[in-house]
Amino acid sequence: MTDATDFPSTDAFFAQTFAGSPLMAILRSAGVDRAVRVATTAWDLGLDSVEVTIQSDADVDALREVARLGRERGTVVGAGTIVSPEQVPVAVAAGAGYLVSPGLDADVVQAAHSAGIPILPGVATPSEVQQAVALGLTWLKAFPAQWLGADWFRHIRGPFPQGALHRDGRHGCR
Repeated sequence: MTDATDFPSTDAFFAQTFAGSPLMAILRSAGVDRAVRVATTAWDLGLDSVEVTIQSDADVDALREVARLGRERGTVVGAGTIVSPEQVPVAVAAGAGYLVSPGLDADVVQAAHSAGIPILPGVATPSEVQQAVALGLTWLKAFPAQWLGADWFRHIRGPFPQGALHRDGRHGCR
């Protein structure tokens, strides 16, 4: 089990990353050219948070190019749909600055921590939130937020006031 004090930079990273931009562009299976166009448009509109999902080799190529362009602009790009520990080094090698997962998997979280990269896993139940907190995470993605509803956040914050929830691209409150 990992203690939150082992990863003090994760809280600061996500607080800084999402502080100025309440929305996130999520690029899924866009291909390199379209991913670059959409990411560039997002950045030009002031949307700094861009996530490229990686579910194929073509997606990894798109992540690599979008991450390179993000670095030129001084912004980090996330790799999304991280569902296995094997994806972590692939995402890191492609230039991801953080990871986003649709669910909570302790092995994926540990792989991210071992690689020194922040991870934002998805949670939908109090048990998942409790497990995430036990793994040292305080920034979480409510997924799928549209199914959970707005009241879910209020109810979860009761027993878990230390967590910040990220709602499908929109920054949640601490």
